[in-house]
Amino acid sequence: MHTGTAVAIGLELASATLVNLAYVREQEAAAALPALSLRRPRASLRLLLTDRRWLGGFAMENVGFALYVAALALAPLAIVQTVGAAGIGLLALASSRLSDGHMTARERWGALVSLVGLACLGLSLMSASGEGSGGSTVEIALWLGATGVVAAVVARAASLRAGGQRAAIYGIAAGLLFSIGDITTKVMTQGGLRILFAPAMIAGYLLGTSMLQLGYQSGSALTTAGVSTLLTNALPIAAGTALLGEPLPSGALRVLRIVSFGAVVAGGVLLSRPNVKPPTTPKPP
Repeated sequence: MHTGTAVAIGLELASATLVNLAYVREQEAAAALPALSLRRPRASLRLLLTDRRWLGGFAMENVGFALYVAALALAPLAIVQTVGAAGIGLLALASSRLSDGHMTARERWGALVSLVGLACLGLSLMSASGEGSGGSTVEIALWLGATGVVAAVVARAASLRAGGQRAAIYGIAAGLLFSIGDITTKVMTQGGLRILFAPAMIAGYLLGTSMLQLGYQSGSALTTAGVSTLLTNALPIAAGTALLGEPLPSGALRVLRIVSFGAVVAGGVLLSRPNVKPPTTPKPP
């Protein structure tokens, strides 16, 4: 493993720690606020920016993002995203320890299966050291545009749901939008005219953050941010290979890569299913 890659892994581990702790703090703050709405962006933004708990979480998230950018400058996108995706385990732990909630058996299994998948994915990436070809600008733009359209459709579907389903679907929308930000961030580190992807990066992160806050008001940090984290990392990993030409493993490592994606998807399904509370029967007088 190259020295730059090792440093990048350390930076991304620190980034994932800060970002996932920030998610828990943001969820605690957003859940206590009046209803947020994209139809009232100024009022919703004012509510968030005047809440000290939310601002503290958001500041942590931004420090984590700065470390993430530094990691991307040193290592391939797929490797950095794989390390970051392991943060879902930390998110699960933080959700149960730092918040008033508790993890259900399904959430524990979802987090565990996701971690197993991400561990397999990490092993499959051990032989990948190339940065790839940089990718076609047209293909990158088409990928980002298609992702944005799907995110808009998902966000619309989330607005029509309630409770845990609403939180999970907003998490899906957030993950799609954050993946746009992450992919464009990596592309911009290549320099030159690719700095023109900056508006897409800003829009992806801004709208993704908005989706998270809406989801936080309907469900736990693990449900909303957990699903978001899986997509935020899985899509850029795929883009690293499909768009940027980052090398795929061969032989057994290729099989391990396929198994890992299956486990990540299964974990995401478990985390995204809302908790259903059994009906309560009134006590006899």
